[in-house]
Amino acid sequence: MKMVKDKQILVAADFGGFELKEAVVKHLEERGWTVTDVGMKAGDTGEPEMYQRIGLRAGAMVAEGEFERALLFCGTGMGIHIAASKCPHVHSAVVETVPAALRCVTANNCNVMAMGGYYVAPRTGMAMADAFLEHKLGDGYEDWEGFYEYHKLGYDELENFDYEEYKANGFQIINPGKAPLGPEPLGHAY
Repeated sequence: MKMVKDKQILVAADFGGFELKEAVVKHLEERGWTVTDVGMKAGDTGEPEMYQRIGLRAGAMVAEGEFERALLFCGTGMGIHIAASKCPHVHSAVVETVPAALRCVTANNCNVMAMGGYYVAPRTGMAMADAFLEHKLGDGYEDWEGFYEYHKLGYDELENFDYEEYKANGFQIINPGKAPLGPEPLGHAY
């Protein structure tokens, strides 16, 4: 698996996210990242490939364990995010701010982050990519009692979610875990 610790990242964009993706890729490469791009590229001609096909391709590469994480780009970030989320083991977020990018990984353990080229400025996209790639579940919340355990339980329940089992159980989680979350520490801005 190509890992973040080894500065390996998967990216993909449709035509709406292409320019933002290009800016973020340049930023990452200048910082030593090896970037694998499986979406639209400069010089592509003809009918542009649709966002959902690009999102499914990238999501499958994460689902199959080829890459630990991916950055996806379309016009809003939403369509490509939905497509990638159809793949098992993909935990994707659409983000438009640096705090949201940080929180998607530190609290929700997302392995795919999507951005919208119509809404996110290039420098914001670069900062969001850095926040996503430089952190992991629980980072920055060491003084919040139970933060890691609470969010890890949420991640685990979603990772192991079986809709048919949930439906058969009257739309209730079977054997839900417990992980109390202490009071939010004073001074936390995010």
